This record gives sequence, C-alpha cells and structure tokens, in this order.
Amino acid sequence: MTKNPIINALCASGYIILVVSVMTFVTRPLQNKPDTFFAPIVFLSVLTLSVAVMAFLFFYQPLQLFIDGKKKEALDLFAKTVGIFAIITAVILTLLFWGLV
Repeated sequence: MTKNPIINALCASGYIILVVSVMTFVTRPLQNKPDTFFAPIVFLSVLTLSVAVMAFLFFYQPLQLFIDGKKKEALDLFAKTVGIFAIITAVILTLLFWGLV
C-alpha cells in the first residue's frame, strides 16, 4: 500500500463499506429463502478474502520497511494505521449509537 497511514486506514474502511454494500444488495432478493449448502462456503470465502485484503492494507508496507531494516518506521506506520482505523471505527460507532447513521 502506501506509507501514509491515513490512506491505508481509509482504504480499509472503504473496503469494509464496499463488502457490506455488495452483500446487502446481493442478498436482498434471497431474504425469504432458506440458507443452502453454499451459504457457509460464501461466508468463509468472503472472510478469507477480507483477511487477505486487510493483511495487505495493514502489513505489506510495514513488512517491507522491516525487511529493509527500518524497524522503527515499520512499527510507527503500523501503529498509526491501526490507530487511525480505530478512530474511524470509534466515530462510526458513535454516530451509530447516536442514531445519526
């Protein structure tokens, strides 16, 4: 990804919004139908894809820095990305709690 923790955290949030939106609109016609054998397969597939995407967004650039011997920069980038993502999550939870979203 980038060395900008704000962009990394926003991309992670954007990915989550995209997955939830797609799942919401795709499953809307299936709401009144029973789950089939494929429901857990789809769930695990989306989970696996999401873990891979999040690993890339959060760990790729810090790992590159770490391998290059820039351990402090790697830790700083990772901590800042997680911190900014935590702030974004807290803001969304607060808005949800107040009924604004």
